[in-house]
Amino acid sequence: MTDLTRRQFLKITGATLAGSSLALLGFSASVAIAEVREFKLSRTTETRNTCPYCAVACGIVMYSLGDGSKNAKASIIHIEGDPDHPVNRGTLCPKGAGLLDFVHSPSRLLRPEYRAPGSDKWQPISWDDALGRIAKLMKEDRDANFVAKTPTGLTVNRWLTTAMLAASASSNEVGYLTHKVMRSFGVLAFDNQARV
Repeated sequence: MTDLTRRQFLKITGATLAGSSLALLGFSASVAIAEVREFKLSRTTETRNTCPYCAVACGIVMYSLGDGSKNAKASIIHIEGDPDHPVNRGTLCPKGAGLLDFVHSPSRLLRPEYRAPGSDKWQPISWDDALGRIAKLMKEDRDANFVAKTPTGLTVNRWLTTAMLAASASSNEVGYLTHKVMRSFGVLAFDNQARV
């Protein structure tokens, strides 16, 4: 028999006592080793989108968790860069990496708001009312300011009192369609958002 030091003896007896106590409590090391933790995103719904912050248009993947039952709203629990997106290849800047806070912010606007002339309060309105109001005001302005011909009789068909600022995070196809629609109205002042 080898000589045990006091320290070695305490280590051996302590480990034996701890192991036997865990066995009595039902803990089995083989079961713990064999258990596989579920991946936290395995039950989520994956949605691809574009980061709303700047003109780079990085691709993002949003993961929402919800059972899809009636009257139950899914909640976004994780946002990361899209590794298959050609712009950012899965990377995000600090603002993009903080998108989850943006989504769950209590001060985030979820519907359009309108402030009447002279009023100091914003009131919520529906999307139909907001888009209808924009269309009505655009038509009124175009009817009042559309120039069909110059004083010399040259046909120009232009509308100079309204401008369009396009979103540069859009795809080429969306940019092309936006350009065609605004030019069909006669809008000449057309620009694209660069970086913000």
